[in-house]
Amino acid sequence: MYLLVLFLPLLSFFVISLFGRYFGREGSSIIAFSLMLLTTLIAWFLFFEISVSKTLLTIELFTWLNIDLLDVKWGFLFDSVTSLMLIVVTTISFFVHLYSISYMGHDPHLQRFLSYLSLFTFFMLILVTADNFLQMFVGWEGVGLASYLLISFWFTRLAANKSAIKAMVVNRVGDIGVVLAMLIIYDSFKTLDYGSVFALVPYFYNFSYFFLGVSFNLLDLIALMLFIGVAGKSAQIGLHVWLPDAMEGPTPVSALIHAATMVTAGVFILVRASVIFEYSNYSLNVVAFFGALTAFLASTVGVFQNDVKRVIAYSTCSQLGYMVLAAGMSLYFISFFHLFTHAFFKALLFLGAGSVIHALGDEQDMRRYGGTISILPFSYILFWLGSLALMGFPFLAGFYSKDLIIEFVFSSFRVDSFIIGWLAILGAFFTAFYSFKVIYLTFIQYPSSYRSYLDHCHDAPVIMYIPLLLLSFLSIFSGFVFKDIVLSPGSGFWSNATSFWLSNSVFWDAHLLSPALKLMPLFFSLAGCLFSLYIYKFSIFTTTLTSSASIFNRFYSFFNRKWYFDNVYNDFLMYNFIKFGYLVFVKSIDKGVLEFFGPLGLAQFFKSFAFKFSNFQSGLIYHYAFVFLVGLVLLLSMFAFNISWIYFIEPGLLSIVLFSAVVLLVLN
Repeated sequence: MYLLVLFLPLLSFFVISLFGRYFGREGSSIIAFSLMLLTTLIAWFLFFEISVSKTLLTIELFTWLNIDLLDVKWGFLFDSVTSLMLIVVTTISFFVHLYSISYMGHDPHLQRFLSYLSLFTFFMLILVTADNFLQMFVGWEGVGLASYLLISFWFTRLAANKSAIKAMVVNRVGDIGVVLAMLIIYDSFKTLDYGSVFALVPYFYNFSYFFLGVSFNLLDLIALMLFIGVAGKSAQIGLHVWLPDAMEGPTPVSALIHAATMVTAGVFILVRASVIFEYSNYSLNVVAFFGALTAFLASTVGVFQNDVKRVIAYSTCSQLGYMVLAAGMSLYFISFFHLFTHAFFKALLFLGAGSVIHALGDEQDMRRYGGTISILPFSYILFWLGSLALMGFPFLAGFYSKDLIIEFVFSSFRVDSFIIGWLAILGAFFTAFYSFKVIYLTFIQYPSSYRSYLDHCHDAPVIMYIPLLLLSFLSIFSGFVFKDIVLSPGSGFWSNATSFWLSNSVFWDAHLLSPALKLMPLFFSLAGCLFSLYIYKFSIFTTTLTSSASIFNRFYSFFNRKWYFDNVYNDFLMYNFIKFGYLVFVKSIDKGVLEFFGPLGLAQFFKSFAFKFSNFQSGLIYHYAFVFLVGLVLLLSMFAFNISWIYFIEPGLLSIVLFSAVVLLVLN
């Protein structure tokens, strides 16, 4: 039964891919819905079995690689981390499948879309259930492939193709880090199995490793290489540029891959490999700093975006920063709990945005929304629920996870906890600002949409609102229901799935934090809402002010253009790399050395040599007689002295003479 949770999505992919044309859209929809519903029910059953009975199960199917010391088995690990991740992946995937049946119902390629969704779910389940690094990497690359296919699903759109390629290329940068980490792990530990590696980590504490001729701390090097992969997959600052552009795919793709599931794979690796990070000397500081910086920078960019899906995408990037920040503070259980709750309310926001986009003629610019509060009342309520959970409103899901992260950061005695804490609080302020901005511009402001769109605007079909309604309940109650199971030290839920040093733990210190600091995230969130209301309530005044003052234009342009990360990459890095590659590899090597000494160069050389040498065939008898006479004199002299004159010529001089003769023949 454990393996059914893996093979049912794979079965759905093969059946719909091979026989979808025969089943039709309705038949394919029923197959995808039924198999994903069964997978989700099994995942919830496994969660209760593992969490209640404290079961740890490993399944080995067969030996995959057996080369010298490298022995990799195709196996699966089911523990508390896996069980909680199975709920996230299967539940969100099931809701997206159900939502897509109606949302993509008029698309002629619905079968292909459903098959891609099932393929993505399968690879994500491979990633979270793997019991070794190499099998994990199969799922890691598989979700990248499925992401590419889903982003470029509408492949006739140039923007979709460019965004898919960008996502693939940026993730390849992170994947290099994961590959190097696996190579270093195998070179040092002689195994890639999770259990063996994590058990041996304490024995390699403070070991040195030479990499590129430089000595590094072994565990620091492995942890930092893994974090490069985490930064690529979980869109941390520097490698985050692919996530907003991935919104070019259909909205259900955004909800499944780029909000709730795929981007959390990096956080999952941080929790799974927590032993390596704990025994590393400096990696946790790097992880915490990048997480806080991502939470702050992404939230500032989200404030100045006008595309509703891009705003939510930057919100995802910011929340991933909070998860990485918590992991960097050794709060792995809180990081994973925020991953769990965030999945539900972020999927609710994306699917709710999809219903609004669907109702307003596929328009995504919020400046052309407004006045839909009476036309789309259900979407309005759901948006409020998702936004309040995202802001950390008391007793909703985000309140029990995101605010807890900030509280624990301020409880730490680390030197940089003050800076990191204030970056996190400012991120919460901007999160509340753009959350209310989306609600106000979409539903409350004076209508700015086309009259024809508003005349035909209506709430989505019931089949689209069923997953939205279920996600709204999870966004409200998931934090309260699961907090004692996941966060309570006495529950024993985590067992040995994660590890952290007691010296890094601030769990008990957080209880001594002053009430003012504990309520600070809530106060900043409310301030962000009120400030956003003030700004957009008097939008005419602010528009006039920003249009008349150049400094405000520059300020707006800086954040609207995403801190110019894309400009730096395109104008400096990519342009210079492409120019360098063209001048060195294309013109100098490919069209230079390889072409001259390769088949084309040799053919042209012998052809030219033969043509030059043919000039000696002049057809004049006295030329031939002279050559014959010279050769005869040389031959007779050799017989006369009974010795070969060739021995009197120095070999190096002879080679120079022959080479000079060839050059003269070529240049003649």
